[in-house]
Amino acid sequence: MADEVKLLGNFASSFSHRVELALKLKGIQYEYIEEYLSNKSSLLLTSNPVHKKIPVLIHNGKPIAESLVILEYIEETWENNPILPKDPHDRAIARFWAKFVDEKIVNFARKLMIAKEKVEIDGITKEISEHLKILENELKGKEFFGGDSIGYLDIVVYFIVYWFQLRQEVMQIEFITKEKFPDLCNYMERLYEIDVVKESLPPKDKYIAYVRAVFESVKNGSK
Repeated sequence: MADEVKLLGNFASSFSHRVELALKLKGIQYEYIEEYLSNKSSLLLTSNPVHKKIPVLIHNGKPIAESLVILEYIEETWENNPILPKDPHDRAIARFWAKFVDEKIVNFARKLMIAKEKVEIDGITKEISEHLKILENELKGKEFFGGDSIGYLDIVVYFIVYWFQLRQEVMQIEFITKEKFPDLCNYMERLYEIDVVKESLPPKDKYIAYVRAVFESVKNGSK
């Protein structure tokens, strides 16, 4: 009997896209279910009763929440096309950097979304730039964070940096540029040339419209 795989996600969520890319890299057939966070479905609420957030992977009726947990579940369940290194030390290092991305870079990204004053925005972008430079140093001399092919950490990093690139376009600020981050920007271009990565991205126009709406809402002080 074939596996039944469902993904509860949202087109604007970089965390959803992480899971989509992992599923596509593994060649796993799945049903995608779009969730509207202002009107959460009963399936989402029962599948993730603790956080009530996407993404949620439902495999043969059993739900798994939190994107990094889901990525590891996918890796352990479907062994073809591995996304984590075989060596235990290398696996631990990949997990370390994934945690760094979510704890340092993503947390500041959330602050950037709601920042209004220029001095606040400048301070947050400075912090983000410092963390991105640390991350970029880990990329030195490599095609991908995973080595010669796309892997776990690439899945985690790509959508966050892409998220920043689109937001800086809307906010008319520049902090991820080739002058500041040559290796990271070249790396992003390499990843974008991979078909399965492009297939996992949200429609750019729709995403920018969403970002612009959020940005205008924060700027105008509405909720």
